Amino acid sequence: MLRAVAEARTAWRRMRSLVRLNVELAKLETKQKATALGIAAALAIVALVIVLYAVGLIFFELAVVLDLWLPLWASLLIVIVVMLLAAVVLVLLAKRSAEKAFPAQPTQAIEEGELTVQTVKSHV
Repeated sequence: MLRAVAEARTAWRRMRSLVRLNVELAKLETKQKATALGIAAALAIVALVIVLYAVGLIFFELAVVLDLWLPLWASLLIVIVVMLLAAVVLVLLAKRSAEKAFPAQPTQAIEEGELTVQTVKSHV
């Protein structure tokens, strides 16, 4: 009888430990996904700023082309293309980073919890 009580207490302690570990895993996974989402947002904002500057340069380009018809417009056009290419690269990086954050639920912690429940049920 005492052995059964001792084993039950040991099992209870192990279950509490497993639950705590699963909660820690869920917290860590949620933090990682939130970080990835934050990086994605920052990259998207930088890309938006670059596009806004590029639009401003496009208008400046048109003014220079209409006024001068000199090679200056070609150099401005190259700058615009480089800025837009940089924005495209940043948007692609933001997209890849955002994909890491979804789904937003901590899938690893949920799977580990389900495996724990299955293991406990099979040993009871």
